[in-house]
Amino acid sequence: ELPTPEGDGVCFLLWDFYLVLHRLAAKTSLTSPPWPEVKLPDPVEEAKYHAEVVRKVNGLISAGQYGRLFAVVHFASKQWKITSEDLIMMDNVLEAECGDRIRMEKVLLVGADDFTLIGRPLLGKDLVRVEATVIEKTESWPKVNMRFWRRHNFQRKKIIANPQTVLRINTIEIYPCLS
Repeated sequence: ELPTPEGDGVCFLLWDFYLVLHRLAAKTSLTSPPWPEVKLPDPVEEAKYHAEVVRKVNGLISAGQYGRLFAVVHFASKQWKITSEDLIMMDNVLEAECGDRIRMEKVLLVGADDFTLIGRPLLGKDLVRVEATVIEKTESWPKVNMRFWRRHNFQRKKIIANPQTVLRINTIEIYPCLS
């Protein structure tokens, strides 16, 4: 119960303003937080659930019933989402020659329709194998960098063509050795 104001009209207006602000202000003396309390799962139940999920995923992988795989790999300072038979065009030079097969070892995640394996930060080399073939090594379309100052008889033209490499993803394979 709040006391009522006494006195002139200015004080009454200030009191109304105070009451409005008092209703809008947040209550800071809460006995419990306004969000619902989080219940942590039982560690034993969580371990059982984890073991069951790993068993199911290992069963799918060993039976080969996972369908088409996709992967996210870190290559040439970028992350690429790939599937088998994809083409990747990179804007840099790769030391491999055309026709060489390379193995991409920085695999961030691999997935299928029913499961996804996420690395922290990478998946192991004994778990995932991603192979690619260098298809083409070429240069990009020429880009013209032109500078021109009017009425100063100044022109500079620079033509830039960056090297590019095209890769074809051959295979994405996973091995059933989850722990």
